[in-house]
Amino acid sequence: MSDITLYGYWRSSAAYRVRIALNLKQLPYKQASVHLVRNGGEQHSADFQMLNPSELVPVLVDGDVRLNQSLAIIDYLDEQYPDVLLTPVEKEKRYLVKAMAQDIAIDIHPLNNLRVLQYLAGPMGIDDMSKQAWYAHWIDVGFTGLEKKLAQTSGRYCVGDDVSLVDVCLVPQVYNAERFNIDITRYPHIEKVTSSLRALSAFADAAPEIQPDAE
Repeated sequence: MSDITLYGYWRSSAAYRVRIALNLKQLPYKQASVHLVRNGGEQHSADFQMLNPSELVPVLVDGDVRLNQSLAIIDYLDEQYPDVLLTPVEKEKRYLVKAMAQDIAIDIHPLNNLRVLQYLAGPMGIDDMSKQAWYAHWIDVGFTGLEKKLAQTSGRYCVGDDVSLVDVCLVPQVYNAERFNIDITRYPHIEKVTSSLRALSAFADAAPEIQPDAE
């Protein structure tokens, strides 16, 4: 039996990924909220720095194991709890899934996460219209490339008809884009796959608005 605690924030895309993965694997876990905005951001507190000096969520604690970085956490979950694998074993499919997941988690998400947007609006003095333009530009660059890949790989989900790590990364990124009023209908494969995924309980139960710390 797992003894898992997930330190996260309801609207964090990276924590959202891990919630989905835990749900898909049907692993019970406790949530510990780290509010990323209140009091200047609880991720900067001394207590949280002891968990992750990088001052970012998520952090997963499983017994004596403590990990940050959502993709590393999900790799660990696949190895430790392999009944449901999110990264396939077959080599060609395995590395396709890894690459497409990184397209989202490494190329798209970091340019638009909270601390980047806060830096643009704060020290850089960027106004809200310019910040929105920044966000929309990098989402479009990333989603345009991803849309072309999904035209070749998608079935019901991102890679064929099996839920994979790519799907776990896609839904939180689409949620994030929708918050900034990005028109997802411009990317029909992304829209179609996301709709199919949101119908699954593992994804629905991980939705930000129904988390215990949602505001």
